[in-house]
Amino acid sequence: MFLAIPLGKEKLSAHVYFICRYWAKLLYFFMGIRHQEIFEAPHDFNRAHVFVGNHNSYMDIPSIVQLKHQPIRPLGKFESSKIPLFGLIYRQAVVMVDRSDPDKRAQSLRNLKAALEKHISIFLFPEGTFSMTEDYPLKSFYNGAFKLAIEMKVPIQPVLLIDSIDRMHYSSVFSLTPGKHRVVYLKTVEVSGYTMDKMEDLKDLVFQQMEEGLRRYRKYPNS
Repeated sequence: MFLAIPLGKEKLSAHVYFICRYWAKLLYFFMGIRHQEIFEAPHDFNRAHVFVGNHNSYMDIPSIVQLKHQPIRPLGKFESSKIPLFGLIYRQAVVMVDRSDPDKRAQSLRNLKAALEKHISIFLFPEGTFSMTEDYPLKSFYNGAFKLAIEMKVPIQPVLLIDSIDRMHYSSVFSLTPGKHRVVYLKTVEVSGYTMDKMEDLKDLVFQQMEEGLRRYRKYPNS
């Protein structure tokens, strides 16, 4: 990672993310995890998107950086950037959000918008944290991803991380097991017909699409 630093700040983020992608591929290879991407509908790799995915395992992260080749950055917590050495790399691989006060939250939003304006897609977990349930596919969604998509007029790309909870359960990092890991691209949701007063309709549509998709690929007690 540190070999990329002398390349200059302008290109540093892209190089760090490129390295992360191949780190994830090697990680999966040596762990015996088979990464598979499934497209239920065509995806336009030349457009910026707001990617949204379900979240219930630390193994979601290596899957995100392996998504098909287009500029994409996950949303990251500011606190993680304070970790020595790791924080230097982390700041270049994610778009950080600092929620500690209104001014910093506003700057974080500007950072997200700036990335989209540069045709860099954003990946968010609309549940906000691990769902930590195997009875239902999803927790309720927060508004942030949908507000951002409507304001920036950027389509939403729902993504399902199907098997990450089987590869590493949210309850323990020692539950790691080899096997398949499927990532499913659902149909892209265009936002051109939505305004802020219809944001809840957009959120409900994406939630329903993702919930139905997860039920197609996994069995839940409350089906």
